[in-house]
Amino acid sequence: MSQPVFVLIRPQMGENIGAAARAMWNFGLDRMRIVDPRDGWPNQRAVAMASGAGRLLDEAGLFDGTADALGDRTHVFATTARARGLTKPVVTPERAMEMTAEMIGRGEKVAVMFGPERAGLENDDIARANTLINVPVNPDFASLNLAQCVLLCAYEWRRQTGDAQAERVELAGTEWASNIEMEKLAEHYESRLDEAGFFFPEHKAEGMKLNLRNLWSRMPLTRADVQMLHGVLRQMVRWKERGD
Repeated sequence: MSQPVFVLIRPQMGENIGAAARAMWNFGLDRMRIVDPRDGWPNQRAVAMASGAGRLLDEAGLFDGTADALGDRTHVFATTARARGLTKPVVTPERAMEMTAEMIGRGEKVAVMFGPERAGLENDDIARANTLINVPVNPDFASLNLAQCVLLCAYEWRRQTGDAQAERVELAGTEWASNIEMEKLAEHYESRLDEAGFFFPEHKAEGMKLNLRNLWSRMPLTRADVQMLHGVLRQMVRWKERGD
């Protein structure tokens, strides 16, 4: 799908431009614009720091001023730690990228501005933005590195538009045990425990068996887990029989 343009306003260090490109590409973003970089362009330090994301730098748009870089955009976000006396809606990176996905879905063109490392965006830049992005950081240490800020926004974009799972389990060469496999495991243990006289006294046996079944149902076991537990019980029985 289409994506926002990330605009670096007057970046000062080539290393930070390269790191920003790398952060963007980590999350599938490749549209960068650069406004009046302090050390000129192209910048070899940026290329070295991009580490595999050099294509973004090769294709980045270079502009003399903020207005030119934003000219074709219909909505502009500005990342800043403070509103600087201007009345603007302020959102978190998460909400900003949610809004961005909605806008792009309607055919709008979105830009996200990031300010220079020393002091951030100036009022003249911020005045051109429709919405401000404010990261909920420690108020006693609110300054973010340029690439860090880019990474936060890129990550939130990926969360909104990608197939990111909040939680998953890596199944190492196996799969989840089926219901019948769990049933057979439960029967195996119940049978062997019954032979060993575990279910005692007799009037509590049914309740104990029910609790044991409930225990198995609460355990998310893989097929490999089930096979191992069968093997554990078989070996214990063999050991007991050898001892007899």
